[in-house]
Amino acid sequence: MPSPAADVARRLADDAEAVCRRYLSHGRREGHYWMVGDVRNTPGRSLYVRLSGTADGLRAAGKWTDAASGDHGDLLDIISASCGHASFRETLDEARRFLSLPRSSPPARNAAPRKAKRGTPEAARRLWAGSKPLGGTTAQSYLAARAITELRDAEWLRCHPHCFYHPSDEDAPDVRRAWPALIAGVTDEAGRITGVHRTWLDSAGSTKAPVAFPRRAMGQLLGHGVRFGAPAAVMAAGEGLETILSLRQVAPAMPMIAALSAAHLGALAFPRGLERLYIARDDDPAGEAAISLLSDRARPHGIKVVALEAERGDFNADLMMLGRSRMVSSLRSQLLLADCSQLL
Repeated sequence: MPSPAADVARRLADDAEAVCRRYLSHGRREGHYWMVGDVRNTPGRSLYVRLSGTADGLRAAGKWTDAASGDHGDLLDIISASCGHASFRETLDEARRFLSLPRSSPPARNAAPRKAKRGTPEAARRLWAGSKPLGGTTAQSYLAARAITELRDAEWLRCHPHCFYHPSDEDAPDVRRAWPALIAGVTDEAGRITGVHRTWLDSAGSTKAPVAFPRRAMGQLLGHGVRFGAPAAVMAAGEGLETILSLRQVAPAMPMIAALSAAHLGALAFPRGLERLYIARDDDPAGEAAISLLSDRARPHGIKVVALEAERGDFNADLMMLGRSRMVSSLRSQLLLADCSQLL
């Protein structure tokens, strides 16, 4: 049974736009997002709230990210900050008033402490430590089936032969609880693991595992990413791991970062010395919002942001269907001339 706070948060997320109009009134709707300056309702576009999305996780409705500060949370956090509450009890009562629900009852004197959340950076580091080098594994076979064979500077990719899968309500009752998995290490700029991304695979490695959510991330992801190559003045970034790996097949000399979602791409921390950042753009509103936020954040630092377009809407589709030569030709028309000779 969900906790009272979780139930209130879910109800708020079901009507996320109304919550934003009430507590973030200085913002405005842009596509599937509500854009505002910060949690204190300052005008601007740094903070964005998802108005629709998956049932849970980082893409759920009501989840927000402040690209300027790196903060993130749910709508209860928004209510707390905008109202200046001193206690969580005040926030719950205010949320219940907004939802026209009865006020919460006082907690029991000897209530059990809340359990620690799953998916901590410590858990991510344990999973990474239990994974194997990529060579000769099911994960390498999976990438090869996606035409991804150039894997230099891929030390943050590993394989776990029996990675636990926590079933969701959308999975079949008899779904397997462990599958091979491609494990991608999420690191900060100092090279410390802060999280991992898991792609569960079928036993042959030819495709993803037949589960409802074959991709999941855990740990502290905001601002960080899966890194390929050392930081440099010219780099590329994108949402998806396979998107970035596909670009690496034709531009292996360019350092790249996979941020793993549009929200995390928009909040990506800029490496020191970065002057130009190419963005592998996903053709959807979330991808557009991420590029807009990155551009706004990069401008004061003198960083030029350049969007890269796939011909088939997806760089892995370009790689598999059009081939490397066609991808190189397409990128030559989009990269700055000075970068073509060095990076392609």
